[in-house]
Amino acid sequence: MEFSFDINYLFSERVTVLDQTLVPCRKSAGRPDLQAHVAKVIDELGIASAKAQQLTAPVTSASKMQAQRHQLYLLKDCKSNGGSGVVVGFLKVGYKKLFLLDLQGVHIEAEPLSVLDFYIVENLQRHGYGLELFDFMLKHKNLEPVMMAYDRPSPKLLSFLAKHYCLTQSVPQVNNFVVFEGFFLNRAVAQLRKVPSKKPDGEIKPYSLMEREVVRQEERALPWPFVPPHSPQRLISSQCSHSLSVGSSPNRVLSRAASASAPGSNRDQNPQFPVIERCRARRTNQQGLVVRCSLQSPHGQQRGWTA
Repeated sequence: MEFSFDINYLFSERVTVLDQTLVPCRKSAGRPDLQAHVAKVIDELGIASAKAQQLTAPVTSASKMQAQRHQLYLLKDCKSNGGSGVVVGFLKVGYKKLFLLDLQGVHIEAEPLSVLDFYIVENLQRHGYGLELFDFMLKHKNLEPVMMAYDRPSPKLLSFLAKHYCLTQSVPQVNNFVVFEGFFLNRAVAQLRKVPSKKPDGEIKPYSLMEREVVRQEERALPWPFVPPHSPQRLISSQCSHSLSVGSSPNRVLSRAASASAPGSNRDQNPQFPVIERCRARRTNQQGLVVRCSLQSPHGQQRGWTA
């Protein structure tokens, strides 16, 4: 892939490693023009890779490189384009936290180095450039290809891995990543962690501690006929039992009862006060009727009291 600017001046090494800073060498640091050239190279390579893989959007771009902690290996040919050099291809890798299925179908949590994008210019393919670039990355990371994961590999990449690294037996996964059998056999146990199973649901408690204490106090309280009419205990107990029946909070009921019994409170503003007064007047009238009936004789005459 040719560009209007000098590739050899922009990338001094045959294989250049780029990170999120997009600075290929010291001379490009603090040079906005050179960094703009680097961004243009990465964007053009990302578009060409997406087109070759028939993707709707590029996986690799300069903005994505700056936002993520990935590494991009860029390969050039310094002798082409009249000595200005051309870009041959690139390989992007990065660590990904994955939940994988091992050989027994158990979910494993791992964070392997993953191949995220790999592209060689079409007219330069089948010239050994892809193998050279991939081997450089493996030596730089000191890693074997079987210990890596591959994000949505194309059929060309799968045939490339089978031809050069004998990776053919993959383990089916539920995500877009591909791993091979040796990934689980050769990896240290400390690097793999089984995903813990979901904890069983605890026992459902019907009442809170506050509600249970209110129920105990209500059970220990005297029944209605033996409690004085103006007893604060009876008023609080009855209101608490009503609050528990409708699902209200006992704290709110206790605060309302305490404020109603406080000195200087207006009892006429209490919506329950008229009902209580009517019940009390009715009970007094019934008691007076019983006394009047007991003072009458069987023939309807009143009895006289003698000293």
